[in-house]
Amino acid sequence: MSRHLGANKGEIAERVLLPGDPLRAKFVAEHFLEEANCYNEVRGMYGYTGLYKGVPMSVQGTGMGNPSMSIYATELIVDYEVKKLIRIGTCGAMQEEIKIRDIILAQAVSSDSNMTEKIFHGCNFASTADFSLLMKAYQQAQAKNANVFVGNIYNSDEFYRENLDRLHKFMDFGVLAVEMESTALYTLAAKYGVKALSILTVGSQLLRQEHLTHKESEHSFYEMVEIALNTVIDG
Repeated sequence: MSRHLGANKGEIAERVLLPGDPLRAKFVAEHFLEEANCYNEVRGMYGYTGLYKGVPMSVQGTGMGNPSMSIYATELIVDYEVKKLIRIGTCGAMQEEIKIRDIILAQAVSSDSNMTEKIFHGCNFASTADFSLLMKAYQQAQAKNANVFVGNIYNSDEFYRENLDRLHKFMDFGVLAVEMESTALYTLAAKYGVKALSILTVGSQLLRQEHLTHKESEHSFYEMVEIALNTVIDG
């Protein structure tokens, strides 16, 4: 067991999907995995292991923000030897052509988090996805005729913000969307030499002030999970 996960060694697969919401982890286990077993309920952050197309697969909630993601990603990699990690979450679109329910694959991550500055003594670190996972996910999305975008996203430690100048600057430079966890995931994957990717469903369109409710996002979440599962078993 690790400090925040109640699993014994061998109870977590080397392939893991990472939704922020622990109830989404429960949803994935119940709707996509065979023989799913709950290995973690510590802090209500559910984790399950089962089979997808005969391949061992785990799904673990991570909570919101880089600090929470960094705790779970570190323990999964260091204590349980996870090799492939795919974040499945939502984001806010920052470009006009991107619509609600579209899929975004985060090729790279820009960020206002000081996490990498602390690690690299004030320097910036370019957080990027694993190319093999990225390519496979794009192929999977195309096969499903999903409306998919690939590129740079913005990772922020703020959800509610009073000053929008920084957000608009990233928009001006073509950044696709904003979310809150991928900097930690990609940086830790680079540190430990494992593969990581963020696959995101657009839950809000910031330029048009459009938002999905949690219930409305379920269908798009289903599509994203299928893309992620088929990516991680082959990527």
